[in-house]
Amino acid sequence: MSNLNLPCKISAMTSSFVVQIDLALAEKLKEGLHTQGFELSSPPYTLFQGKKKGITCTLYTSGKLMVQGKEMQGFIQFYLEPEILKTFSFGYEKHLLDLTPRIGVDESGKGDFFGPLCIAGVFATGDGITHLAEIGVKDSKKLSDDSVLKIAQKVRKDYLFHIVRIGPERYNELYEKFGNLNLLLGWGHATVIEQLSDQTACETIIIDQFAAEHVVENALRRKNKKVLLTQRTKAEQDPVVAAASILARAAFLEGLDKMEKAWDCPFPKGASNATIQAGKNFVRAHGSQTLLQVGKMHFKTAQVILS
Repeated sequence: MSNLNLPCKISAMTSSFVVQIDLALAEKLKEGLHTQGFELSSPPYTLFQGKKKGITCTLYTSGKLMVQGKEMQGFIQFYLEPEILKTFSFGYEKHLLDLTPRIGVDESGKGDFFGPLCIAGVFATGDGITHLAEIGVKDSKKLSDDSVLKIAQKVRKDYLFHIVRIGPERYNELYEKFGNLNLLLGWGHATVIEQLSDQTACETIIIDQFAAEHVVENALRRKNKKVLLTQRTKAEQDPVVAAASILARAAFLEGLDKMEKAWDCPFPKGASNATIQAGKNFVRAHGSQTLLQVGKMHFKTAQVILS
């Protein structure tokens, strides 16, 4: 039986979210609630009801699912939609979406010692912007790696995009040239913007701000590229920027996976103690000179690994 999701109803006054679901999902949902610490009961006309502080989740015998409470947003966005509903509408109500044609740009990998730096841009317009929400697009930081990779396939299939992938060795060369990560990022963002803007003739750009505004503006000026650029923090709240964040993250994950297969060793994400230990193991196996082929050498992590 297919998973049938009728349009949801959201009431700000009662803080409720209502959706029709396939009853074949009832047991999976019940197990999920139990795992998350909900107290389960069976009021009249329900299959079950789960309660914990700030959230009540009720599944009626009709298949109507109601979620209520001031803490429901995270539960819906991080569990109910990706794990049960397999659709993403909460927080992306159509009447609130800006359907202006635009390019969104974001990056991934700048905080990870191992692996590439990836900067991605996506162009979307009109119904295509609405469709982003329907295929599960949201800020990649709110998605599992598996979800990022799956949704990235859909975005690459349906939208114009451009990705700048900078592997560790090339990254280290560019960092030496620019002498500053933000200048390197500015060049990468400007390159993505230039490519997509030339392809689409779109001059409306939104990026997640990572430095002073003049950094990207100057990089675009050097390319003689004039656009209407908006830079803001938490720009991934915009669905087009969120789509770019997913493509950038997917490119990073794919690059890291390719690197692990090539060297036959793990490369943890981030710059934690696990990263340092993996780096030390790598150096013992392959020598200190090869570290620049897998890691970003200006990180303090590199000094610790080589000490």
